Amino acid sequence: MALMMRSMIEVADNSGARKLQMIMPLGGSTGLHAGIGDVITASVKEAAPDGQVQKGKVVKAVIVRTRKEHRRRDGTYIRFDQNAAVLITDTGEPVARAYSARWRANCARGSF
Repeated sequence: MALMMRSMIEVADNSGARKLQMIMPLGGSTGLHAGIGDVITASVKEAAPDGQVQKGKVVKAVIVRTRKEHRRRDGTYIRFDQNAAVLITDTGEPVARAYSARWRANCARGSF
């Protein structure tokens, strides 16, 4: 797994949040680590003044990019330059309308 508690994460959508700090991954058996496709709770540390999400708000997000390589089922590995997440609602729908990655294809583990 790639991300741990208190990891700083970039935001890959246009919700207004710019940086998140991971609080905890959701799910009983994940422990303190999260990887691509995992749902986490995070705190917004930087936000645009005119965005939907304000600084200090606790949100749910899906990890879409990690620096640590991730092995796909076909045997290939995928690795990115930064850690990034997309904000989601409590029902699992994305908060924003535009994303900077094809994150649904990479998050095959979840129901996204």
